[in-house]
Amino acid sequence: MEKRKIAVLGGGNIGTAVAKGLIKSGLFSADDITVTRLTSQPISDLAGTGVRILYDNIKAIKDASLILLSVQPRQAEKLLNGIKGNLNPGQQIIISTISAFSFKEIEEIVGKDFLIVRVMPNTAIAVCQSMTCIAGNMPSDRRFEEVKAMFDKMGSTLIIEERMMAAATVLCSCGTAFMMRYIRAASQGGIQVGFPAEEAQLISAQVARGAAELLLQNGEHPEREIDKVTTPMGLTIKGLNEMEHNGLSSAVIKGIVHSFDEMGGIK
Repeated sequence: MEKRKIAVLGGGNIGTAVAKGLIKSGLFSADDITVTRLTSQPISDLAGTGVRILYDNIKAIKDASLILLSVQPRQAEKLLNGIKGNLNPGQQIIISTISAFSFKEIEEIVGKDFLIVRVMPNTAIAVCQSMTCIAGNMPSDRRFEEVKAMFDKMGSTLIIEERMMAAATVLCSCGTAFMMRYIRAASQGGIQVGFPAEEAQLISAQVARGAAELLLQNGEHPEREIDKVTTPMGLTIKGLNEMEHNGLSSAVIKGIVHSFDEMGGIK
């Protein structure tokens, strides 16, 4: 992708993580990134990154060819109405991380002449390890592939239909918290069996990374990898069965489905 400027409208957790990922990926220099925040929000977490920080969305998009919307769904309409008169459909692409705000809703405010790309990353994008689901209102547009390539540099991407965005929000974005809770639980177990807290967390996090990498590189079903480390009457199968008796798989599935239902399911 040619050298461009990007405006991140909404410097919350995801917006900030994307800004940091763009710098880490080498795709953008810090001075090509503008992040906007409310005047009431602190900027200390961005102060050392070198990005430009503004409180004026209109000023932020003036020279930007990419505009990333990263606010809460309830703030989206006000944000778009505030900038629509200063947008240029021929020169600017709109990228949205807003989970419950559709192409149709965006187009009703800004018009149908924009390439709009909806993305659902997670906070691991800050270290270029996100799983990002992506959909476009003009998927055949070459610029859509350029936006996808940008997110490819910050982890892995999967092109999906817009109707799957709610599911992607739960599995991609919420999924980071679900994984963190497992790692925390494993760390607590490690402490109980004798490891200091820092060592227990290191072991648990690296084991999680290694397990994920096995699946990503080999493409095997998780049960195939489980079979490789379980032996008859062994410790591993006894531990797994105890977890299952206490509802491990059921709890994870129920949590994912519950979050999905809270979003209103497929729309």
